[in-house]
Amino acid sequence: MKIFEAILLGAIQGVTEFLPVSSSGHLVLVQRIFGISEPALFFDTMVHVGTLAAVFVVLWKDIWGILRRPVQPVTGFLILATLPTVAAALVFKDGIERAFASGSLLGFAFLFTAAALLVSWRLSGRPCPEGRSGKAAGAAGKAGILPEGAMGWLDALVIGLCQAVAVVPGVSRSGMTLSGALARKLDRDVAARFSFLLSIPAILGALVLQLKDLAGGAGTVPETGGIGPGAVAAGTVTAAIVGFFAVKFMLKIVREKSLWGFAVYTAVLGALVLADQAATHFFF
Repeated sequence: MKIFEAILLGAIQGVTEFLPVSSSGHLVLVQRIFGISEPALFFDTMVHVGTLAAVFVVLWKDIWGILRRPVQPVTGFLILATLPTVAAALVFKDGIERAFASGSLLGFAFLFTAAALLVSWRLSGRPCPEGRSGKAAGAAGKAGILPEGAMGWLDALVIGLCQAVAVVPGVSRSGMTLSGALARKLDRDVAARFSFLLSIPAILGALVLQLKDLAGGAGTVPETGGIGPGAVAAGTVTAAIVGFFAVKFMLKIVREKSLWGFAVYTAVLGALVLADQAATHFFF
């Protein structure tokens, strides 16, 4: 893999992991468009480490607040919201892998993401309302942790069920978690922060599975697929830097703006993919 390709894939991972446009869907698209073979597992793992580092840097106050006092409602909410995704990944593992390989569901998945964003934003009302926890959310930004009473167990379950749908390539994880939170009429700051906090166990779970495959047998060397250390470093650093700005950008967008632009983008992308799959066959 060339340095340019590593930087490109790292940038795409950093942006699409946190913007509601589906990182998995874009990975499939980029590989098809540019003819890039699937990255070696070690490279993919390190790029995910980069995006994970970005979340830790931006949300360090929230994370430190949870680590300092792990027995609190937020911890339980994160666990509850993660369980549906774990179950979906285990039950539909083979189908998910086939969908990744073929890209057959990509167009419909992008359209589904667009619809979810539009519907949830419509249900949530105007930008920056007081909502159920407007005052508390303001305190959350200073304290660096979601305030007590900002959300409930049913909210966490709904958000978790929405995230579970995102195991399908082309359905955005951040888009679905934000959609679930906004549909529940959570304060936008709370919705954004919880969505990105929830990305931590999701990314860690993927890393654990990848590290298990990387370990192989005892004494084996991780498979790099011929990708040099320079390309791995370039992809990882790019994913971290781009991911940092993507998280900051999305926190601001969710608090102050509309998600309609992302909905239009994913809708157009979905329509183009379906058109290619049905007629032109340039990439599918």
